[in-house]
Amino acid sequence: MSTSEAIGRFYQAHLPGAALHNKILRAPCPFCATQAGNREAGELVVLLNQDSFFYGHFRCSRRCVPGGFPLHFARLLGLPLTGVPGFEPDREYPGRDRQYPAANLNQEVANFCDKLTEELEADFRREAISPEVLHEMRIGSNGRYLVYPYFQANGSCYAARCVHPEREDDSFWYGDEHFYGPEFQLFNAEEIDRCENGCLFVVEGERNLLVLRQLGFPGIAVPGAAVLDELDPARLQWVNTIFLLMRNNVESEAMARSFATRCGFKVRILRWPEGAARDLDLCQMAAENPAAVGKRVALMIRSARAFSPFPSPELEFHRFQEQLVREGGESYRKLHTGFARLDAAIGGVHGINILGGTPKAGKSTFFIQVASDMALRHIPVIYYDFENGRQKIYLRILARLARLRTDQIRLGDMDDAGRSRYDQAVQRLEACLRWLRVVNDRKLSPEIMRRHIDFIRNETRADYTVVVVDSLHKLPFKDISQKRSGIDGWLRQLEAIRDELGAGFLVISELERKDGQFEQHPQLGSFKGSGDIGYSADNAMVLSTRWDPFADEEPDSRVNELWLVASREHPPGRVAEYRLDYPFWGFIEQEHGK
Repeated sequence: MSTSEAIGRFYQAHLPGAALHNKILRAPCPFCATQAGNREAGELVVLLNQDSFFYGHFRCSRRCVPGGFPLHFARLLGLPLTGVPGFEPDREYPGRDRQYPAANLNQEVANFCDKLTEELEADFRREAISPEVLHEMRIGSNGRYLVYPYFQANGSCYAARCVHPEREDDSFWYGDEHFYGPEFQLFNAEEIDRCENGCLFVVEGERNLLVLRQLGFPGIAVPGAAVLDELDPARLQWVNTIFLLMRNNVESEAMARSFATRCGFKVRILRWPEGAARDLDLCQMAAENPAAVGKRVALMIRSARAFSPFPSPELEFHRFQEQLVREGGESYRKLHTGFARLDAAIGGVHGINILGGTPKAGKSTFFIQVASDMALRHIPVIYYDFENGRQKIYLRILARLARLRTDQIRLGDMDDAGRSRYDQAVQRLEACLRWLRVVNDRKLSPEIMRRHIDFIRNETRADYTVVVVDSLHKLPFKDISQKRSGIDGWLRQLEAIRDELGAGFLVISELERKDGQFEQHPQLGSFKGSGDIGYSADNAMVLSTRWDPFADEEPDSRVNELWLVASREHPPGRVAEYRLDYPFWGFIEQEHGK
C-alpha cells in the first residue's frame, strides 16, 4: 500500500460517518465538542487529491482547532503515533528542548484581542480577512497599534510585534527582549509542527499570512524578507514542501532565492504575475479583488516550480535555441580574423585561441593586425597588453593603415601621397578606438576583465566581444612563485568568461626551450607551462619562423608558418604561410611556397 492510500484509509478509519466525494473527505468535526462546548459541530474537510501538495490536510469549517496533516490530527485525538502513516520514531525536533521562562504575555494577548475594534475589523474585511481568522490568529490592539503575538513552540507568547494599522513601517517589539531576535521572529510558528510531512507557506508580513489563513492554507510569516537569512532550514526539515511568497520586489526575491538555496529542492518560490506592481502583496491583491484572490493564489501555486540548482529543461532548451540563432546571425559570422585560411582552419574567433611562438616571431604584430581589423569592422576588442605599451600599438596600427614607416610618422617625413594616406589612416584609427580598447593595467583580475567586457558590450551594443591577451605568461599573479598554478588559474577563469559572456579569446603564449633550443616541429607540448593549455584551448597554434635572423636577406622576404597543433573541432596541420609586410607592421597571408 502506498503512503497516499494509507493516509486516506487512516482518516476514514478515525472519522465515523465520513463521506468521500470528488477527492474531498467530509465528516462531523470530532474536535468541536471538546474545544467549543456543546454547540453544533462544524464540518471537518480533508483533502485527498493525490496530485495536490495539500494531500492529507484537514481543517474545521468552524476553525475550532488549527488544521494540519495526519500527525497533527493524531496528536489532537490522542492516537498512538505509531499507527500514523509517515511517523518516524527517531526524528529529532530542533527547539523542543528549549527552556522557556515562566512569565509570558498570554493574558495580555487575550486583553489585546478584546480591544480589537469593529473599525479595525472592517479594515481587515476590505482585504477579505474575517473576524473568525483574526480570532483564530489572536490578533489584537493596544489602542493605537495592531498587536501580532509571536507564540513559541511551547504554546506561550513572550513577544509581540506592534504595527500601526496604516503605516506598516511604524512598528516596534513588545514583551521579553530576549525573544526579539530573528531566531524567534516566526509568526504562527506552532504551524510548523502541524505541517509535519506536509506543506507550509512562508510569507512576508503577518497581514499577508492572514489572507492565506482566510483561504484555508497553512503558513507562517516573517516580519520582513531579511529574517529569512537568519531562519535555520533545520526548523523546517520535516516539512515536505515549502511555498515561499514574498513581496514583489528585487530585494525580497533575492532573500527568497538565498533561503531556497540553503533549504534545497523542497522550496517552491511563488512568482507574481507578469507586469505586477512593485511591492505588490497578498493584502493589496485581496483588497483590489476579494472574490478573485483565491483563484489567483491557486494559479501561483500551480505555476510554482521546485527551486533547483539546475535551469529548468524549458529554459535550457530555450537557451540552446537562442544560441543557435545567434550563431547563425551576422554578428557571429563577423567574428573572423581577416586571414581567409586561418578563419577556414579555426572557424573564426570563437572560444579560446592560443598562439605560441619564439621570441620576436611576430606574435604581437599578428594579433595587433587581427584586433585592429576586427575593430575597423565594428567588432569590440579589448587588448590586454603587457609587452609593448599602447603608444607603440597605436603607432604600428597607423603605420600599417597609412603604408608609412613609423619613423616617417614620428618625423612627419612624407610626400603628398603619403600625407593623404596618413590623414585617412588617422581618421580610421580614431574611429577604430571606439571599438578597440588597449589595457595595460598590471592589477588586472578576472572580475575586472568581466566588468571591462560588460562595459564595452553595453557601450557598443554588440553581441560579442573579442579579448586579446598579450601575453598569458605576463598576466598578473598574486605570488610570482606560484606562476605555473597562476597560469592554470587564469585559464580556468578565461574558460568561465568564455562560457558566461560568450567572449572569444586570442591569447599569446611563450614556447618552452629544451636544451636551450626551441622545437623545430610544432606540437602541443611546445607551449611553456603547457599544463592546462591543452585542456583549455579550443585551438592551439604555433607561429614558427622560416628565416634566419642573421642571414643577409630583405626583411620583407621573411616568411612564417602557422600551425594548428590542437583543436576541439578542427583537424590540426599547417594553416598557411605569412610574409612579413615590412616595414608596415603586418603580415600577408599567402599560399604555401609563394
